[in-house]
Amino acid sequence: MQLHCHYEDSEMLILEKPQGLLSVPGRGEDKQDCLWVRAQQLWPDALIVHRLDCATSGLMVLARSKESHRALSIQFQDRKNFKRYQAIIAGKPNRRSGSQHEPMRCDWDRRPLQMVDYQQGKAATTFWDTLSDESIAGLECTRVSLYPITGRSHQLRLHMQVLGHPIIGDNLYAEGEYLRACDRLLLHADLLELFHPTTGERMSFASPPAF
Repeated sequence: MQLHCHYEDSEMLILEKPQGLLSVPGRGEDKQDCLWVRAQQLWPDALIVHRLDCATSGLMVLARSKESHRALSIQFQDRKNFKRYQAIIAGKPNRRSGSQHEPMRCDWDRRPLQMVDYQQGKAATTFWDTLSDESIAGLECTRVSLYPITGRSHQLRLHMQVLGHPIIGDNLYAEGEYLRACDRLLLHADLLELFHPTTGERMSFASPPAF
């Protein structure tokens, strides 16, 4: 899995993370291969700004200086950037668009799973829109755009499960035929918009999903 670079300058990189590759190193020698390590082999000054789940593919921005890292990190913290994902979900929702607001926290007894918790969970908001009807392995499915306002771990995956339409191929939140319908999670970060860390220019990057 070679890295595809969508944009490069002296201050930042826009890379496409393949499905199945960690964003940063995990625990153990077998989890050291990741997008960050591969990026540093080509750009030794590359710094991680945000993450995608290992099972998720799509666009990520990396900084190339401490100053740019701080500027980009503040954008993510203050939600000044714009992120869109594309997914294929099980079944067909009974409306064309909607939003999920269930608060989330780690399910400590079943880590890394997350769970809805209205007392101790952190606020999480996801908007979604229907794109098209799909069929995978003979199953009725729906292609959707997902817009996370917050950035909780597994937020899109859990919110789609709560909606009653888990993402196809999700080995944590889908079950039965919808889990077996595909050998990967059908979730892709397909649009990233942000301000350049030094010039302030609004920039937009798109990456169509492979599914």
